[in-house]
Amino acid sequence: MKRRSLLTLCLVLATPFAFAQQQAIRLSTTTSTENSGLLAYLLPIFEAKTGTKVNVISVGTGKALELARNGDVDVTLVHARAAEDKFVAEGWGVDRKDVMYNDFVIAGPSSDPAKIGGGKDVLAAFRKLAASDAKFISRGDNSGTDIMEKGYWKAIGTQPTGPRYVSAGLGMGEVLNMAAEMNAYTLTDRATYATYKAKTGLAIAVEGDPKMYNPYGIIAVNPAKHTGVNYKGAKLLIDWITSPEGQQKIAAFRPQGQQLFFPSAK
Repeated sequence: MKRRSLLTLCLVLATPFAFAQQQAIRLSTTTSTENSGLLAYLLPIFEAKTGTKVNVISVGTGKALELARNGDVDVTLVHARAAEDKFVAEGWGVDRKDVMYNDFVIAGPSSDPAKIGGGKDVLAAFRKLAASDAKFISRGDNSGTDIMEKGYWKAIGTQPTGPRYVSAGLGMGEVLNMAAEMNAYTLTDRATYATYKAKTGLAIAVEGDPKMYNPYGIIAVNPAKHTGVNYKGAKLLIDWITSPEGQQKIAAFRPQGQQLFFPSAK
């Protein structure tokens, strides 16, 4: 009997994730991690390893951070570094870690009415889009993608006006569907574009500009601000997703053989 108890203790010590906090973890995250299929692939591995359920709320980065700020979630996984740093600096978040990156692309109709296809300068492409008659669909939801897009228009000092510019207030997948229906362009993360490419028929018009770099970070909600949050669960998820195993699983996520996210945990 004593030998069995000793064996059980050794197993507990050898597998730190296996007997962790059982309370469900509430995660707010971006539509790109959900629409791309990454979370559907990644979280069951974490849940099986830890016995801890993750409940996902998929929204734009702005809303994901708002949910975290209000204490409605325990941890957030987003992609807007300036907003993330502000969130932490104001004391709402702790233990921020780099997780992964990919990039943005401009997607549009294969007919390319704005003649921006093949370009690698995002600001030059946005100038052409502003000057052309082509339609542009904006996320319009304060997401990481929306923040990036608005930054490009601000950098060139102009943007499309009137019916040529549609602010959708929707997630990335829905905006890609809209762009296909309206023969329009949009800014999208590469992962969601790849997931919706066959459905929409949209083509990549512009890619490869360093200004289109798209890093993701994970942040625990500060338990000093919201005493009811599951900080132990948040830390468990952060530690796993940035561990060698979690990073390897992110790299191994390759729908149709294409790597959509690249691990970046230090």
